[in-house]
Amino acid sequence: MEKPGLDSPLIPGHTEVLVSGADVVNEAGLKSDGEFFAEIKRQLCLAGPLIASSLLQNILQVISVMFVGHLGELALSGASMATSFAGVTGFSFLLGMSTALDTMCGQAFGAKQYHMLGIHMQRAMLALTLVSLPVAVIWSYTGSILKLCGQDPEIATEAGLYARWMIPTIFAYGLLQCHVRFLQTQNIVFPMMLSTGVTALSHVLVCWLLVFKSGLGSKGAAVAISISYWTNVLLLALYVRLSPACKKTWIGFSREALHDMSTFIKLAVPSATMVCFEFWSFELLVLLSGILPNPKLETSVLSISLNTASMVFMVPFGLGAAVSTRVSNELGAGHPQAASLAVKVVVFLAITEGLIVGLTMILARGIWGYAYSNVEEVVRYVAIMMPILATSNLLDGMQCVLSGVARGCGWQKIGALVNLGAYYIVGIPSALLLAFVLHVGGKGLWMGIICGLFVQVLLFSAIAYCTNWEKEARKAKDRVINSTVPKDTAT
Repeated sequence: MEKPGLDSPLIPGHTEVLVSGADVVNEAGLKSDGEFFAEIKRQLCLAGPLIASSLLQNILQVISVMFVGHLGELALSGASMATSFAGVTGFSFLLGMSTALDTMCGQAFGAKQYHMLGIHMQRAMLALTLVSLPVAVIWSYTGSILKLCGQDPEIATEAGLYARWMIPTIFAYGLLQCHVRFLQTQNIVFPMMLSTGVTALSHVLVCWLLVFKSGLGSKGAAVAISISYWTNVLLLALYVRLSPACKKTWIGFSREALHDMSTFIKLAVPSATMVCFEFWSFELLVLLSGILPNPKLETSVLSISLNTASMVFMVPFGLGAAVSTRVSNELGAGHPQAASLAVKVVVFLAITEGLIVGLTMILARGIWGYAYSNVEEVVRYVAIMMPILATSNLLDGMQCVLSGVARGCGWQKIGALVNLGAYYIVGIPSALLLAFVLHVGGKGLWMGIICGLFVQVLLFSAIAYCTNWEKEARKAKDRVINSTVPKDTAT
């Protein structure tokens, strides 16, 4: 069997798709059951490693916090608060900016402008590194900022110390996301999963050495995160520069990456806004739970709920990344009907996954709370929350894959407006109404977010349903042409 190369960029066994598009959708747009199931297979082959990579990447901070938890309650509270603060002020924004590459690299790859992937990634690396500088300054004042927000002085001081030692992480995180998007849009996903797996395994040892053996304590856990993220960046950077799979897409550093930065910025800012609007709304739930009656119980249960939702969210997150790649590749290749099929397939997968996971959550509602607490009151409250979480997971999964479609098409500005309206005009006000006016409590906060998710899914679905895919393919072609640097100039 001939080894697939970059001239045939999709999943092995279906590499002819970007060449002709005939095996996905014929010119009349007629789709057979075989084509539908072939697209399911392609998306699952992409999504599986992406789900594993996301889980392993997110678990790094969880492992560090778990080690810190053995140092005492104050250290744990400080590390948890610092981690949340870092997510709100840094990680979410850099993650959002990097998703601009879903559009730019994905469509360039579909159009076979392979050398532009390296140019786009270099522009993203420069932009995200520059943005990381003010984030680093903010992190250095974490303790003071938290005190101004009315947090407990001791916990704020501990969080500030933890955040300062995490500062090198922000620079690694930005570079890591650029490499992830660069590889993902080429359908190169297994090396990402392997590098993240190696990093996660070594992180346990690094944490143990730095937290308990070096005498650094909680500071050691923050340093361990930095070491692990930089290790992951190094592994992926070596793969990109040495692997034959990237020889056409990475042609070395180019001065052209310093020019026309506005092309990336114009897409990166709405991309970041789109992600941050959603991320911040869920973090706000935990903050609001702290001012409810019986705040210790409400905060504990909302934290468990958020942790559970974040864990099961990794599945639709992987599906969203997969469909983003599929849609951007097919639009860049000039195959609008294939892109349309990819959207229909991923919605089917998201609904199926949401129903299966939701049913599992409902069946396990009576015992899930024991994984986090032995307090019967907490366990009973978690059991009440599980059906609500199952509903939110179904809607969250659908919005996640539709957001992936938006990134693949380059609809980030529309997505930012949708998320603004869904969460901050509908979701958060509904949460406040249910929790504080109708006195539904923590359940009301989450039900309010469900209202926002419903509006978000409704709007994204309407946009996707009304989309003229031939027009989107022409727009993708124009975007690729307008951003392409001649290969001789790029080298």
